[in-house]
Amino acid sequence: MEKSVRTVYARHESEKVIERSRFLTYSAHVESEEEARAFLAEIRSQHSLANHCCYAFIADKIGNLQRFSDDGEPQGTAGVPILEVLKNKKLYETAVAVVRYFGGVKLGAGGLVRAYSSSAAENLDGADIRSLEMCVEYCAEVEYTGVDGAQKYISSQPCSLLSCDYGAKASFTVAVKKADEEKFCAGFTDYMQGRVTLRRGEEYYAPFQIKE
Repeated sequence: MEKSVRTVYARHESEKVIERSRFLTYSAHVESEEEARAFLAEIRSQHSLANHCCYAFIADKIGNLQRFSDDGEPQGTAGVPILEVLKNKKLYETAVAVVRYFGGVKLGAGGLVRAYSSSAAENLDGADIRSLEMCVEYCAEVEYTGVDGAQKYISSQPCSLLSCDYGAKASFTVAVKKADEEKFCAGFTDYMQGRVTLRRGEEYYAPFQIKE
């Protein structure tokens, strides 16, 4: 069974000022090194006058594809602290860039580590974090007399309704967590007293909100 993966679902921006230096932090969902590099290039182009654009990313679902950069800051004071925040929060397929506009006051190595790690942590605390779960797509087909029942059952389940189609029969396409597949299908058939046709489709990862 494929494991679930925590990731940043949508881009998030934050800013803080430390000893007159501005730290602007950006986080994003990335699914490859190419996507991460494109994200970083975009941030750099927005802040071409910044003193530093430090970053870290984990661009896969298992943690093997990790990169980081101090971008001119003293070695070990920026990229690694950002990466450690990603690891501590157990985030994958996520990139974080911290842009610094130097304010004239040197922070020292310890101060820089705290500044970059806290900037990353605070940004991710405010980001939309989702759980990527391996899902199975199902098409549920019913007669029109069963539409209300099918809608009620689907709305009561931890699944995602992707589309509805009303042709000769009514059909509902849903994404079901693979771990819930058997229970969902058996429950649907029982709820509809057998008056539903379920066709299994493809498998893929899909984002779900995390219940605290």
